[in-house]
Amino acid sequence: MKDSFEIAVFNGDGIGPEITRPTVDILTRLAKAGGYGLRFKDVPAGAAHYAQTGESLPEASMAAARAADAILLSAMGLPSVRYPDGTEISPQIDLRKALTLFAGVRPVRIFPGQKTPLNLPEGKEVDFVLIRESTEGLFHTQGRGEVSENEARETLLITRDISEKLFRFAFGLARERKDAGRGPGRVTCVDKANVFRAFAFFRALFDAEAANHPDLASDHAYVDATALWFVLKPWDFDVLVTENMFGDILSDLGAGLMGGLGVAPSADIGADHAVFQPCHGSAPDIAGQGRANPMAMILSAAMMLDWLGLRHDNRSLVADGTRLREAVEAVIRRGEVLTSDLGGTAGTEEAASAVLQELGL
Repeated sequence: MKDSFEIAVFNGDGIGPEITRPTVDILTRLAKAGGYGLRFKDVPAGAAHYAQTGESLPEASMAAARAADAILLSAMGLPSVRYPDGTEISPQIDLRKALTLFAGVRPVRIFPGQKTPLNLPEGKEVDFVLIRESTEGLFHTQGRGEVSENEARETLLITRDISEKLFRFAFGLARERKDAGRGPGRVTCVDKANVFRAFAFFRALFDAEAANHPDLASDHAYVDATALWFVLKPWDFDVLVTENMFGDILSDLGAGLMGGLGVAPSADIGADHAVFQPCHGSAPDIAGQGRANPMAMILSAAMMLDWLGLRHDNRSLVADGTRLREAVEAVIRRGEVLTSDLGGTAGTEEAASAVLQELGL
């Protein structure tokens, strides 16, 4: 059993450093109390770094990410800083491709007492996971699309190799959730197979993998219908798996169901590496004001502990991942210490301190 881990920390842009500091503090205290080691290594990247140096993701930073046991990445990018072609600085996407982080994991959970724009029927709970393929799809030609005077083209790519890995991951997660009592053990393939041959190919690969898991259920849904059902009956879902662009859009819709991006964590996971980051952006309009909501970053850190613990058979990390998630949920449920995006007046440090208090640290 491994009990000491190196974490590469990308502090990010805008509010990124403000939500990273308290998150690392919480993780440090949990590790000390839990008897395991977390060593944090700050590595530069992002839009501000690009503006200063001309590099958005230095080679040394990529090397540090490869060498780390896990990567904790804060909000990245600034609208005012772009590449010469007009696209935004997105080191997180570069990391996904370079490290083959094919599974973008986006939990959607509405717990009792959490504010949501939905009118949930009594007794209905929302607890599902959207898995977004994160290395190809419509993002394949990012920054390399063809643009002429009269037309523009981007290429969607779906490969057998990545799709098979993605679907094995999805069914594995469904089994883990079923064993933990958090889902019925069902995977839904979200596509547009009725229109595009690429998605018919995607669906056929999904069905082939589903046949390897007779103890789990599987079904299909078109992406437009899925968006509708996210609003009308989100409690019906367990694990959903989809293409990169579809997942990008649906994950924001899922965050909206939870009350906003401020409480939406995520992970991008591959065979050997994983990045954990909040779904929201760098919010430069409030940077430096101490108002940013740290909860999505803290919840992403909880996902990191869980992943490290399962990967290295360390039950203390798994338990602390659950404790940290439940502590955040308890603070939000109580409603006494909320940041402005959730209807409160608390600042970043106050919200993080409430989580620490809930943990008893």
